[in-house]
Amino acid sequence: MRHFNKLELKDAEPNPVDIVTKALDDLSKTVDERLKTVEAKSTDDVETKALKERLDKIEAKSNRPEGSDKENGEVSAELKAFGTYLRHGAQAPVAELKALVVADDEQGGYLAPAETSTEFIRDLVEFSPIRSVASVRNIASPSVKYPKRTGITNASWEGETEESEESGVTFGQVEVPAHKLMTYVDISNELLADSGGTAEAEVRLALSEDFGQKESLSFVNGSGVKQPEGLMTNESIEEYKNGHATDLKADAMIKAMYDMPAMYRNNATWMMNGTTLGIVRTLKDGDGRFLWQPSFQAGQPATILGRPVIEAVDMPDIEAQSTPIMFGDFSAYRIVDRLAMSVLVNPYILATKGITRIHATRRVGGKVLQPARFRKFKMAT
Repeated sequence: MRHFNKLELKDAEPNPVDIVTKALDDLSKTVDERLKTVEAKSTDDVETKALKERLDKIEAKSNRPEGSDKENGEVSAELKAFGTYLRHGAQAPVAELKALVVADDEQGGYLAPAETSTEFIRDLVEFSPIRSVASVRNIASPSVKYPKRTGITNASWEGETEESEESGVTFGQVEVPAHKLMTYVDISNELLADSGGTAEAEVRLALSEDFGQKESLSFVNGSGVKQPEGLMTNESIEEYKNGHATDLKADAMIKAMYDMPAMYRNNATWMMNGTTLGIVRTLKDGDGRFLWQPSFQAGQPATILGRPVIEAVDMPDIEAQSTPIMFGDFSAYRIVDRLAMSVLVNPYILATKGITRIHATRRVGGKVLQPARFRKFKMAT
């Protein structure tokens, strides 16, 4: 075996494999160091970006209007009061509401708008209460006919063996037709929708008041042509003269009352308007007693000569040739109801214009069945 000394080993040529291996190790270390440097730099950029975003948010908050006390951080009285008002409305404590400004729009009045009430302001609609004293029937046909006896038999006194005489009975009939009262109302769809049903309810109420007023007027002054026959227009009712054109006479009223048969008189009622009633309350009989007497029991009407009185706005005032007072048994005036007020809502006929049409129809009739049960009190010329 050959032996080499140290000098020979030193002078020996290097191994190529070792050279390549060492170069690869040096390159790997260099790449790792560079990767670590890039990763660290990348991490620093992300943290810097996040920090910058936080600083921007803090700066934006600091630039907003102050919502609290700068010194102690407490919420301002105005802001607190407004929050309480939003939660409780008008029921908020008075002390909190005082902090809100409502008089000046620029200082907060816009935050407290005016309240819109659900209560409507309506004018009074007066009509005569004829239904309260007349006889009312429901019918299922266009009219109703009442058989009427126009005469009685003619009996005579006869002797023991005398033959009786023949007599006859005559009959007739009274027809009460149901007349038609109708109208319609156009209302915009926007108003119907925005009012939450209030507009339609008001239209229905207005229709019912109008129909009630119109039919009550016809019960007093109706012509009988396409409308009910009124009490004042019936020519078969007997008239009593007052004897003066403008001054009511107590004696004439007493005479007109007691000229009526007792059976009718005991169920009779006086009817006049408020102006006439005010004058009647001042009248006295021959002994100085007032014809009018107040009610002495709750729920009972006042009386004139012991008989109740109703106030009918459709009766005429006291003037020459007028008939301001009627006295009689009002059950002899027949009201027939064929159809109660029927409301039909039609949203289609004017749909292209955004309008809904509301139709209303009423079928009712009225007629004097027995004129002998009434008396008219007529002023002189």
